Amino acid sequence: MIIEIAMPKLSPTMNEGKIVKWYKKEGDPIAEEEVLCEIATDKSTMEFTSIEKGHIRKIFFKEGDVVPVGEILLLHTETKDEDISGYKPKKAEGKKVEAKTEETKVEIIKSSGSIALPTFSPSPPRTNYEFETKDELGKIAASPLAKKIAIEKGLDLTSIKGSGPNGRIIAKDLEFAQSSGPISLNQVAPTIPPGTYVEIPLTPIRKVIGDRLQASKMTIPHYYITDEVRADKMIDLRNQLKEAGLKVTYNDFVIRACALALKKHPEINSGYNSQNQTIIRFKTVDISLAVSIPDGLITPILCHADYKDIFTLSEEAKRLAKRAKENSLKPEEYQGGSFTISNLGMFGIKSFDAVLNPPQAAILAVGGILERVFLENGQPILGHVMNLTLSLDHRVIDGADGAKFLNTLKLFLTNPAMLLV
Repeated sequence: MIIEIAMPKLSPTMNEGKIVKWYKKEGDPIAEEEVLCEIATDKSTMEFTSIEKGHIRKIFFKEGDVVPVGEILLLHTETKDEDISGYKPKKAEGKKVEAKTEETKVEIIKSSGSIALPTFSPSPPRTNYEFETKDELGKIAASPLAKKIAIEKGLDLTSIKGSGPNGRIIAKDLEFAQSSGPISLNQVAPTIPPGTYVEIPLTPIRKVIGDRLQASKMTIPHYYITDEVRADKMIDLRNQLKEAGLKVTYNDFVIRACALALKKHPEINSGYNSQNQTIIRFKTVDISLAVSIPDGLITPILCHADYKDIFTLSEEAKRLAKRAKENSLKPEEYQGGSFTISNLGMFGIKSFDAVLNPPQAAILAVGGILERVFLENGQPILGHVMNLTLSLDHRVIDGADGAKFLNTLKLFLTNPAMLLV
């Protein structure tokens, strides 16, 4: 009996998968639950196993191929010599791509619809361009006086163009010359024309990220509120904990503060169901953390964050981030969440505006801790600030509620000892 093995739907939002590695080849025997291949989904890389024993007779895709969900990957038969001649694989059908999660559904129509999205493509490389190279030092056209002054003052004649006859360098041109030194300004002509580019196919993860963020920005009425937090007490407390052998990051303080603030302001711990056009009031505080991975971004979740102390949150956040970068998260560990934190402070970013992660109605963007001069009692003092920007869905959360949440968050972070209890 011929058995078809199709590209499985390994996550609710998966529409296609990329074959990362085959563990079997044509003719190999397979046992039940034996690993056939690794598949990169829109969220992670997962092993795909067989459901019954047999022999692999035909593999239709090679490593690196992107295959739609439902497309036949391989054939296997119960016996090694069963006839499979004349078999033609079925093709996966579908004119539109659906990205569906437990909370919401986003449709990206590939054909023309009520809203025509603009298309942008790069201009072709220039073909009528010639790079202007400067002559070698001994062949530079310059007046004797210009050469004499250049030697005396240590000026690089190759760094300027002349204004004299036929581009000859004269004495007055030396005003713009660079000093000669260990850095050579001699130019080497490039070998490719301006505008040369290569195109890199989107990975399944990056496709979904792009579709979701585009849909979020186009369909959700974002607004932003920003405040700065004095971080000096947080720095002092972190150093004290470090001396006691307890390691926490500034992001751990933010996570703990958000968990407590969301408990006090449940209206921020909300979302919007665009399918039913209803407001979602999440009953649990489950914080998603934006984690950068090579293929894009993923948001592992700290469940019941308001019930966990800062040290538990710190350990769990580090463990989830590590597994996210190893592509070993389970779907239930990154699907869902009631509120998201995105932190670029470790890159020295002062502040930024984060895009909402639907169906959630709020996301916090955390900037770096920077030095600043403050006036206290008329005297300048040096201190540290952290910038926070809250992105909100205006269909769900009013500005006053967002401001109250941010004020509570600020209270916790400026009094960080409260976060240890």
